[in-house]
Amino acid sequence: MLDARVHQGKFGEDYIRVLASAAGLLVSQDDVDHDGVDFCIKQPGPTTFGFSPRIDVQVKTTSRPKRRAAGIDFDGLDQLQFNRLAGTDVVVPCYLFLVVTPVARADYTDLRTAGLLLREVGYYVSLRDRPKVEGPRKDRKIRVRVPVANVLTVSALRRLIGPSPGSAG
Repeated sequence: MLDARVHQGKFGEDYIRVLASAAGLLVSQDDVDHDGVDFCIKQPGPTTFGFSPRIDVQVKTTSRPKRRAAGIDFDGLDQLQFNRLAGTDVVVPCYLFLVVTPVARADYTDLRTAGLLLREVGYYVSLRDRPKVEGPRKDRKIRVRVPVANVLTVSALRRLIGPSPGSAG
């Protein structure tokens, strides 16, 4: 069986893959994680807003979210990871996807008469309006507020890839 931390991260990535599949989108992964992008998610083929529009995402998970007012304070990004998502100097819009998981791995899924339930919920946030950290360090974390209104759903995922993905969230 996988180590608990690795298992949680894998579940978070698979959660995103399931949503993208349900949305009719394609998910790809670079063969080397060189730039902090876990997935490229794209709508294949021609669309009314261009050919195969896409977003890049970094997927993080937590089983103990720090809920504050209308958001979750997430402290799991180091400064280098943060800088890869922050700012406007990108060609492809980038998002942080945060999947909140149950503490107990046995609770990740539940089979019901109506189908398979994935627990708990995913959120998204764009960091394009945040300035990059000067002299970033891998051993220093930075807090990111993830709005709980930004629930990652099939329709939300499609909107992020839509005509103005940088304006969502």
